[in-house]
Amino acid sequence: MTNAVRTPDEVLEGLPDFPFGSSYRQWDGLRLAHLDEGEGPPVMFFHGEPTWSFLWRKVIPPVRDAGHRCVAPDLPGFGRSDKPVDVDWYSYDRHTGAVASLIEDLDLRDATIVVHDWGGAIGLRLAVEHPDRIARLVLLDTGLFTGHQRMNDAWLAFRDFVARTEDLPVSLLVRRACARDPGDAVAAAYDAPYPDAASKAGARAFPLILPTSPEMPGAQAGQRVLDALRGDARPKLFLWADSDPVLPLSTGERLAAALGGAIDHVISDAGHFLQEDAGAEIGRLIAEWLA
Repeated sequence: MTNAVRTPDEVLEGLPDFPFGSSYRQWDGLRLAHLDEGEGPPVMFFHGEPTWSFLWRKVIPPVRDAGHRCVAPDLPGFGRSDKPVDVDWYSYDRHTGAVASLIEDLDLRDATIVVHDWGGAIGLRLAVEHPDRIARLVLLDTGLFTGHQRMNDAWLAFRDFVARTEDLPVSLLVRRACARDPGDAVAAAYDAPYPDAASKAGARAFPLILPTSPEMPGAQAGQRVLDALRGDARPKLFLWADSDPVLPLSTGERLAAALGGAIDHVISDAGHFLQEDAGAEIGRLIAEWLA
C-alpha cells in the first residue's frame, strides 16, 4: 500500500474566490480529487508544477457559464488529492495514467483540454493516446519534454534547489512567476494542501522527472507525442503570457509552429502563472473560441 498524506478537508475550506467542492474517486490505492462544474460539452483543465485546481478558479466561470462542463483534476500529490510521500513514486506514466482513468470513469467524449506547465505533457499525451475522447486542444505556457529540449541555467538551478530542499516553498515559487503578486491569501491557498514537508514529494518530483536527455524515462513518450501532434488536424488554441520567466514567448512560438499553428493571443502583463494575472480574460477567450 502506498504511504500517502491526506490533507484534512477543513484546511482547504474558505479559500479566496474558490467556492468549488471536489468530487473524489479511488485510483491505485489513493483518493484523488477533481472539480466538476456545470453542464454541457466537457472542458478539462490540467494544472502543473506546483499548483492544483485552485489555479483555474478565475478561468472556469466564463467557460462554465457559456454552457460547458468544466472538469479540473488535482494530480496525485497535489491539492485535495492524496500525496504519496516517496519522490520516486512519481512518474510521467503514473500521472498520465491517473488522469486517463478519470476520463474513462466520467466517460468524457468530444472533450476540450486546457493544459498548462506539466499539464501539457500529460494532457497532450492523453490527446494522442485517446483521440476518440479529446477533440480540441488549448495550450497555455507549456511544453513537451523529449530530452532534446534546451533547459536554461535558471531552470537547472531551480531543479538543483528542489533536489536539496525537502520543505519546498510552494507559494514562493508561484509568486515569483506571476507578473503581479497575487497577495498573501492566494499564496496561503497554494501552501494549504501541504501540512508538512513529506506531503510536498509530488511538487519536488516534477522537476526531477523532467527528462533532460533522450535516455531518461519519459523522453521517448514525449517524443512520440510530439511526432504524433505534428500532423494532428484537431483545432488548437495557443495562449501565451508576454512575460513568462520560465517558458518565454519565443518558446511558445516554437511549440506552436511545431504543431502547425501560431500563438493566437499574447496575454499582456502576465507571467508563467497567467491564470493568476489574467484568469477571467483567458476564460473569456476560451469560451469565445469554443463558441
